[in-house]
Amino acid sequence: MASSYSADLKLELMVTGEKAGLWGDITNTNLTIVQQAIAGYEAVTVNATGTTALSFTNGATSDGKNAVIVLTGTITGNIDVTIPDSIEKNYLIKNGTTGAFTVTFKTVSGTGVTWAASEKTSKVIYSDGTNIVDSGVTDLASDYSPQLSADLDANGNNIIIDGGNSINDENDLEQIKFATTASAVNEFTVTNAATGNAPEISATGGDTNIDLNLTPKGIGRATFNGQGKIQSVAEKVTTEATAATGTVNYDVLTQAVWNFTTDASANWTLNVRGDGSNTLNSIMDTGESITIAHIVSQGGTAYYNNAFEIDGSSVTPEWQGGAAPDAGNANSLDTYTYTIIKTADATFTVLASQTQFA
Repeated sequence: MASSYSADLKLELMVTGEKAGLWGDITNTNLTIVQQAIAGYEAVTVNATGTTALSFTNGATSDGKNAVIVLTGTITGNIDVTIPDSIEKNYLIKNGTTGAFTVTFKTVSGTGVTWAASEKTSKVIYSDGTNIVDSGVTDLASDYSPQLSADLDANGNNIIIDGGNSINDENDLEQIKFATTASAVNEFTVTNAATGNAPEISATGGDTNIDLNLTPKGIGRATFNGQGKIQSVAEKVTTEATAATGTVNYDVLTQAVWNFTTDASANWTLNVRGDGSNTLNSIMDTGESITIAHIVSQGGTAYYNNAFEIDGSSVTPEWQGGAAPDAGNANSLDTYTYTIIKTADATFTVLASQTQFA
């Protein structure tokens, strides 16, 4: 009686009394085939188009019997890679082809697993004797929705996120987005706290003194809800090397203090706005206030701020002491302070003062 062959690996199954003197060689070949199926690796060059059939030769090692197969070569169209029907086997397959076309690994008559045109990754797959099935086990680098069954423990290592990428919420919407600075040496550190203490967000890194910037988008603002405590504060000062005259536009989005260092040459109108593109009314909510300072150098002939506007409309301030100034102070620095309170849409109460510094 002649030998038969196993269904999956095509091992030679010898009949008792047959193959006299050949059992050792045949057994060694069978063991080599088993080793190939468990640990074998082969790079298989596929056809540029059409189908590449992997072989399962009876009683011999064959490319389709390997545990790990890397598909290589340049493809110029979508291709199939097939194994015979009725084979039951597991594989680790890497799509190492060049060319932006799909690769499908399948049985001759059944369905298979497809790599997208740009998907040059590895997949753990298996044949159930009818179809090729994706096990769902893959590299995290190519798994777009890994599902964890327990907490992720980095085990003392870093988690690296490419610049421009994010941590998303359960709806796959961006929650925290990361940007990259080349050769960065500074970062911020988040520290939790025990009972009775406050958690902390702090600037840390290689430099000795490091600012911590909170930057809203556009004309948005950073809002601190609840009570606040500030140990020290610095306000932005814009120095203007021109004389106050005519109508000058105070942009509150640019500075908190505006310092004119050239002597005033005439009385002037101060118009307070957000900036050249935004009104003060649009950046303030009803029930909010903003305080600004306007410093003007005075020479031997003094002038003064004789008109006040918000967003180009005249507003009459309430002046400290009950009366608006009617002159400036010669050879001095006159400082005007305005506290602007928004009481309704485009409606403001302004508390004003003029102070001489000489």
